[in-house]
Amino acid sequence: MDSQTIVPEKLIVPEHLTAKLAITAEPLSSSEICELTQSFTEWLKELFSTADSATLVATRAHFVDQILIKLWCQHSLDEYQISLIAVGGYGRAELHPHSDVDILLLTQETTDTIIEEKISAFITQLWDVKLDIGHSVRSIKECLKQAVNDVTVATNLMEMRQICGNDSLTHHLQPLLNEDIFWTSEKFFIAKREEQIKRHQVYHGAAYTLEPNLKSNPGGLRDIQTIGWVAKRHFAADSLEELVEHKYLTQNEFFELQECEDYLWRMRFALHIISGRNENRLLFDYQGDVAKLMGFGDEGKLAIERMMKRFFRIIARVAELNTMLLQHFDHAILKKGADREVKPINDDFILVDGLIKPSDSRIFMRSTKIMEMFLVIAQNPVIKGLHPDTLRLLRNARRRLISGLNDYAESRRIFIDIIKHPRGLGLAFTLLHRYSILGAYLPEWRSIVGQMQFDLFHAYSVDEHSFRLIKNLYRFSQTEHNHEFPLCSKIVQRIRKPEVLYLAGIFHDIAKGRGGDHAKLGAIDALSFSEAHKINKHDARMISWLVEKHLLMSVTAQRRDISDEEVIKKFAGIVRDEAHLDFLYCLTVADMRATNETLWNSWKANLLEELYFNTKRAFRRGLEKQVDLRSKIRENQQQAIELLDESDINKADLSNLWTEFKADYFLRYSPEQIAWHCKNILNHDKKTPLILISPKPYRGGTEVFVYTKDRSKIFASTVNSLNNKKLSIHDAKIITSKTGYTINTFVVLDQKGRPVEENSRALDIAKSISRALSKEKFREINIKPITKKLQQFKIPTQVTFIETQTKRSSLLEIVALDHPGLLAHFAQVFQDCKITIHSAKITTFGEKAEDVFTVSNAENKALTAQEQQLLIEKLSNKSN
Repeated sequence: MDSQTIVPEKLIVPEHLTAKLAITAEPLSSSEICELTQSFTEWLKELFSTADSATLVATRAHFVDQILIKLWCQHSLDEYQISLIAVGGYGRAELHPHSDVDILLLTQETTDTIIEEKISAFITQLWDVKLDIGHSVRSIKECLKQAVNDVTVATNLMEMRQICGNDSLTHHLQPLLNEDIFWTSEKFFIAKREEQIKRHQVYHGAAYTLEPNLKSNPGGLRDIQTIGWVAKRHFAADSLEELVEHKYLTQNEFFELQECEDYLWRMRFALHIISGRNENRLLFDYQGDVAKLMGFGDEGKLAIERMMKRFFRIIARVAELNTMLLQHFDHAILKKGADREVKPINDDFILVDGLIKPSDSRIFMRSTKIMEMFLVIAQNPVIKGLHPDTLRLLRNARRRLISGLNDYAESRRIFIDIIKHPRGLGLAFTLLHRYSILGAYLPEWRSIVGQMQFDLFHAYSVDEHSFRLIKNLYRFSQTEHNHEFPLCSKIVQRIRKPEVLYLAGIFHDIAKGRGGDHAKLGAIDALSFSEAHKINKHDARMISWLVEKHLLMSVTAQRRDISDEEVIKKFAGIVRDEAHLDFLYCLTVADMRATNETLWNSWKANLLEELYFNTKRAFRRGLEKQVDLRSKIRENQQQAIELLDESDINKADLSNLWTEFKADYFLRYSPEQIAWHCKNILNHDKKTPLILISPKPYRGGTEVFVYTKDRSKIFASTVNSLNNKKLSIHDAKIITSKTGYTINTFVVLDQKGRPVEENSRALDIAKSISRALSKEKFREINIKPITKKLQQFKIPTQVTFIETQTKRSSLLEIVALDHPGLLAHFAQVFQDCKITIHSAKITTFGEKAEDVFTVSNAENKALTAQEQQLLIEKLSNKSN
């Protein structure tokens, strides 16, 4: 029996774990093998901190080899013309604790019933001993037929390794796999490259997602394996090291790839141990335990951030090497001997097949030439990317830098020229970021590369988020994208200096991870940068102000009542003028979209746009001019009457109804809403609740209107009904009429962040709320337990009272861990403390709820200090 099993040199498995697996030892039952496997896994776990990852994965592969050989013989398969072959990762002898064990049973062209039964019994027992088996039973002819039509099958066969069985079958198949009739080098390369492109597209080109897949993520293990597969097919290379001999990889690049692979292997090995399954997604649930096992400490969030920062930097290096080597393969395999299209660009650079290449390999010895190349890319739209030789030279030059690129006055001038160029934020900026030149130029940027934000709100690392924000801003400047965000496009395309906006984008989060207020620290950095780059003081102050205030518009729109004139006046007072407003609005939209695309919705878009136009009107009216509230009430009433003129509403009935409403109602609702509410109220029997669902979106959400006799727990019961219908509440207006009726409005979105569109669903929601509010006694609210994913986040409840000018109400902000039923809990506390809710702005940032309530006490006044303290204690106890 000529097996090719792997025996690691560095790790000796204790005899008590392997002696029973010897072929000459007594047969083993499935339960005995399971016990041995469990003991072996525990032993391997203990060695995790001391053994290198290559030894760990090879040792497990060897142990699985022994199990398979043992069972092969127990089923007497060694007596037949069959070969047992490891393929895929197992063929490479790379098995993590719960990796799939992929095997091929290579048979003669025909098999009899006895052999088929033995094979079936063998496979069944492999499942019984808890191995995650992926198996195929094929003849040589069938293997070739399958492989010729499927590159994945072909790749698995290329990595075949005989474990035991008939040698002649394996020796017959092996040379056939190297023939061009199987897969030519060209065809194989194209297929693997296409496979990688499709895999990367699944992640939308983003490597820096906060719950990455260690195998499939751009820059992950698959990208390293792709290099190895192409090399194996083209050069018949059995290892990446052989690429050094073929001069496709330098010795240092090989060591770098090894180092990256080792880190990713260790992380994957640890993930398998922690998750107890074949898990490749580094979910939040596992990150803390994986960080601890890998030696990053047990400080929770800090340990995770250290681990992930290194991970993100590792995958950036892998992605860079993968790009460079696949481009080299492209030239060697697809374009070998082909005529190259070479054009001069200037004295320093040439264009080769659309890729920029230095005319002299020593050009980057002058550091300023690095920056100059990116300006050339911005100036020449025909350039499609970097030549692989350029990328290698750039990598080497980057590593040789003794000081920052921005130490040179010429580099600083060129950098500003890139930012100012109409195409500077296109391909040039993308390549600056992708190949770490931006970090080499700006030390502050380098510190945020790979900086993780451990929450469910931010989808990307800080540098990736900032890069996406800047690309969003640049997109606003491109006329072909005007239809996406018309207002932003209109503003950016008319402003004289869009570079002010771009630089604010670069610096807005640049101080994250330092401790302290990142917006204020970033504003200081922006001023220093502006001074060093000779930006005039007016523009420097604008950039710095935008960085310091970049969260202002988002917070105001989502957590304040923007129909309140006082809120608009205060916001406008900080913004100061329309120029600041224009810049801030565009920066805010770009920022929110770059944080997490799945959380951007029409509700947020409409809130920002409404705040923008309300503020613009305030500027044009004059901030000092007070709004005449009585005139506004009369105006809203008159417009509502005009809208109702076409209906058969009795004006006397309408007048009587309006006498029941407080003045706040006419200030807080638009004429269209007033007309809609009143028409339905007058046609409704007051003995039952009136529930209206807006037929058209309101501010991008669906308006749910509730009119019913006020009683205890109305708000809590309504909230609970909406939660049960899988709707998220974003805004609430709570008004009680003089005659004791609630006039409540909730703005909701569905689970996908969209308004309710189907009439049947709207009807179902209305009926559900009506049933709940019609009951004599409200049902107890059932709170679902906090999910395991949310348990990873430690967010203590914080209750803060915000100072306001009015004495009639108090403004209250609650920050807490978000979970189902949280808002209903808050409502219950308010009810217990005899606190009246007037409005609620409900905002969720991933796992964190940040809700703002306008409330008053039983005397319809602002809460006293004693009432505030009691409410703080009750809310904190209720939500923690």
